[in-house]
Amino acid sequence: MLALAKPRIVMLVLVTMAAGYAMAPVLGVVSPAAWVLGLFHALVGTALVAGGTNALNQVVERDVDALMARTARRPLPSARLEVREATVFAWLIGALGVVYLAVLVSVVTAVLAALTLASYVFVYTPLKRRTPLSTLIGAVPGALPIVGGWTAAGGALDTRASILFAILFLWQLPHFLALSWIYRDDYARAGLQMLSVGDADGRMTFRQAALHAAALVPVSLAPAVVGMGGPVYFIGAAALSGGYFWASVAAARRPSRDGARRLFTASLVYLPSILALMIADRIA
Repeated sequence: MLALAKPRIVMLVLVTMAAGYAMAPVLGVVSPAAWVLGLFHALVGTALVAGGTNALNQVVERDVDALMARTARRPLPSARLEVREATVFAWLIGALGVVYLAVLVSVVTAVLAALTLASYVFVYTPLKRRTPLSTLIGAVPGALPIVGGWTAAGGALDTRASILFAILFLWQLPHFLALSWIYRDDYARAGLQMLSVGDADGRMTFRQAALHAAALVPVSLAPAVVGMGGPVYFIGAAALSGGYFWASVAAARRPSRDGARRLFTASLVYLPSILALMIADRIA
């Protein structure tokens, strides 16, 4: 059951949610104990919803997973779990997480969590078989947890929340485009309509990655403009986003699996670094 929930993805979701919580403008207003308790409840509820979302995704895509080498050993395609018990488990923890957030955190955060689950499982997942635009759609539920963290700490759905959402949204696109190039043969075998599948030389895939990485540069600097970060954040964010953009441009100039891996690695460095920089600057 644990593998069904995809613990590594759940951890990534919790990191972004916690970053949004830490960035909300309530630190110093509530007591430290109340702040920590609020974060704990937000983490628990979000973990349940994220686990349920991942499990439902595996239920829906079990036939696709069976066709791809990197996913064929998952619990359902390998027949280690029955579909019925996986479905019950997924809905149980997903619904429990939404209720937990609504009761112990906030209704807004619960609604955002429910929207994340619904858009990922019932919009993004089926669209993967129909259009390469599914990557854009899938970036929406991927960017919602940081907004859920923001609202969990009492932040409003304002410009600042939109900036956090935009940073996560744009970060994901080069990340997933690079991943899709690395596993393009798997995706083609499974019939998934990824941009990389129909892009023989990789130029279109990596140009798209470079365009989104370029858009991320000014967006990543926006927190400093609206008072969410200071000069240290501005300089650090400029360096990190510039490096991410450079990696995407390098991949676009010479499309290859090695270039995709370097871009993917750059994406893994970028996200925790920019979030840590945000939080450190906020605390300072």
